[in-house]
Amino acid sequence: MRIEGPWKDATVRHSLAGRAESVLQARLLAELRDEGPLSKAQLADALQVSRTTVGAEVIRLGELGLAVEAGPAASRGGRRSTLVDLSPDIRFAGIAIGATGLSVGVTDGRLTTLGVRSRECDIKQGPEVVLALALETLRAVMSEVGVTRLSGAGVGVPGPVDFHRGVPVSPPIMPGWDGYPVRDAVSRDLGCPVVLDNDVNVLTVGEQHAGVARNARDFLYVKIGTGIGCGIVVDGELYRGVDGCAGDIGHIRVDDFGPTCACGNTGCLEAFAGGSALARDATAAARAGRSEPLAAMLAEQGGLTAADVGRAVAAGDPVAVQLIRDSGRRVGQVLASLVSFFNPGLIVIGGGVTGLGHALLAEIRGVTYRRSLPLATGNLPIVLSELGPEGGVVGAARLISGAVYSSDPTRSA
Repeated sequence: MRIEGPWKDATVRHSLAGRAESVLQARLLAELRDEGPLSKAQLADALQVSRTTVGAEVIRLGELGLAVEAGPAASRGGRRSTLVDLSPDIRFAGIAIGATGLSVGVTDGRLTTLGVRSRECDIKQGPEVVLALALETLRAVMSEVGVTRLSGAGVGVPGPVDFHRGVPVSPPIMPGWDGYPVRDAVSRDLGCPVVLDNDVNVLTVGEQHAGVARNARDFLYVKIGTGIGCGIVVDGELYRGVDGCAGDIGHIRVDDFGPTCACGNTGCLEAFAGGSALARDATAAARAGRSEPLAAMLAEQGGLTAADVGRAVAAGDPVAVQLIRDSGRRVGQVLASLVSFFNPGLIVIGGGVTGLGHALLAEIRGVTYRRSLPLATGNLPIVLSELGPEGGVVGAARLISGAVYSSDPTRSA
């Protein structure tokens, strides 16, 4: 990866040629993204403007390379309107980086994935190594699907992010990434606008666009992986908080005398219930001789992961079952507090640890429902995400589409 410096603070504005120039254009593009090809008459109705205004904006968007006229629409009586669609040349990239792996992909303007590829990696190797791997993998996908130019790229990383500067800020599990110009480095390399956000927000937006939360206006997305985080959507909009730290529930203290967390504090939820915590407790159980399946896997592999706990559960190991129940109970305790505070209409559970499946979900549901007021949980589904690795790619692409399709260059989603 070519990293040059010194880097200057810059927003996505610096390379957003070919983006919407007005709020109306942005609304028109978002409507086409989310609803598909529409006639000028339908767009006029949806945006509550005249057909003449829509026609003028479509011409300008065509000049910008963002929209095209796509033939006559079905007759509604009188003169037939013209269908409008996003330009077939629009291509976005999504780069979703986690603690132990990454997924990259390319989408069209409507965020339909054209190609996705996942790779193992260790976030602790540092930004140069990890970003080089991500970009190498992205170029392989671009070659596979015949894409030579990108309209923009979204990037997610597993730690706190200053969204406006495009840099990670003191990320607990990302040594060497603090203040690193991720957005600008990737933008320079790809030659297109880039937005950077934390991985949980990226997954949340992906779930909102293509997952079980498509029809939810107020929901929480809880990622349980190596770490634990929560994406918050209020009235259809992603909520980041004043400094971008909203939803960092993994560092809520649940026990004053618990294990030390990666953030340096003790007793955090993540230190009890994250993927690393499960692996730690499983290893202790195996070495103490309390679980034959886990001990056998430890002897064979030299180490254990959260996925190994799931395999032990499938084998009927009571110790592994208890580990999952303990993890789910801790998560459920925190979610019950969030439900009482936020009163969401849906909670989606995602992340790598959800590979443990319904044993974990059942415990989270049970504790959350028991500890929350009946009014708040009477119509509250708590479900597993179904998107898999594609969720991060779609979410990252959605974020950059929000910037490209907006007249505000700092906007996303």
